[in-house]
Amino acid sequence: MSWQNIIGQNLQVGILQKAVSSGRLAHAYLFAGPEGTGKESVAFELARTLNCETRAAANETGSCGTCRSCRDIGSFMHSDIEYVFPVESALLEKNDPAKSENKRITEARERYESLIEQKQQNPYFTPSMDRSVGILTEQVTALQQKASFMPAEKGKKVFIISQPEKLHPSAANKLLKLLEEPPEHVLFILVSSRPESVLPTIRSRCQTLKFSRIKPADLDNWLNIAHPELQGDTRRFITSFSRGNLRVATDIVNSFTEGNPENFEGIATRNRAIDYLRKVLSPNKLGEAIAGTEELSRNLGKQEIISLLASLLLFFQDICHRKIDQNWTSFNNPDLGEAIDRFVQNFTDPDFFAISTTTEEAIRSIQRNVNPLLTLTAYSIRLKNLLGRS
Repeated sequence: MSWQNIIGQNLQVGILQKAVSSGRLAHAYLFAGPEGTGKESVAFELARTLNCETRAAANETGSCGTCRSCRDIGSFMHSDIEYVFPVESALLEKNDPAKSENKRITEARERYESLIEQKQQNPYFTPSMDRSVGILTEQVTALQQKASFMPAEKGKKVFIISQPEKLHPSAANKLLKLLEEPPEHVLFILVSSRPESVLPTIRSRCQTLKFSRIKPADLDNWLNIAHPELQGDTRRFITSFSRGNLRVATDIVNSFTEGNPENFEGIATRNRAIDYLRKVLSPNKLGEAIAGTEELSRNLGKQEIISLLASLLLFFQDICHRKIDQNWTSFNNPDLGEAIDRFVQNFTDPDFFAISTTTEEAIRSIQRNVNPLLTLTAYSIRLKNLLGRS
């Protein structure tokens, strides 16, 4: 890894390079921006640069990626680098061989290690344990203890805190005390896709560095260099479908290189959404579509239903573009060109504003924990009426 491997964040990299070379790093940063922009990758590269064993060159180019320190950071084994994210409370309990809770603790540890493995495979993945209630007090207490010691090596201790908006109130207060009197040998990097939800007193003690969504040209250039085997329509599909999200793009790349893009959850969800839409729009099949919503609400989680509805929004956007411009080809779903054209031919005057509004209202209802079956049933009927097909 080096600064050159960071995708599409040249301004942010330049700011950090200058700060490192001039010795004027802030004591705490808040890396803020949309999900999948590579914020945590930049945080880890900064940690590697500050601790790389070839630091003489690292100021300009970044880490070497091959020395022991760089390898340890890459495997989450470096004694001076702490990575904190929301975990289950069971993970923080002491494992007493005499207690029956050992199994619960062991299972939590296995779930944690699985997330770390996913993070190693996809550096743009943001881990969070499903049964977590946030970043816990014990996690920040551990940081306080570790901050009191000097780095084991000649570099700098770096504490990377993922999703600080999920700090438990007491954990946030402890972190605030650390930030108010930061040890000189510790660098804090908070990484958030929801910076507005981070405690204002914590935000005010960090230098905010804003990250932007990856531009299609930057994403396409990365794919061309890193995965030259992916050409033509495949590369265009990855660029369009990921919509500037490097986590999604990397997952799709992995699914293609493994020979089965259907394994990618996002594509499977999109295809499920299109199948659902076909049933809603088919003559005399509204009842079947409504019956299908029961299966969807039973088998899909909250976020999966939101993703399904969001996929429909992108599909409707493609139809709208094609209807306005018959030569439009920059689809969100470039592999569905024929389906888009059929929709344009069969539905001559859809109210896309009302359709989009209705879809967004359904998404908000699911986000507010409204009954998914009722929400999807009402949405199906409304969608059928808006498209004017009986």
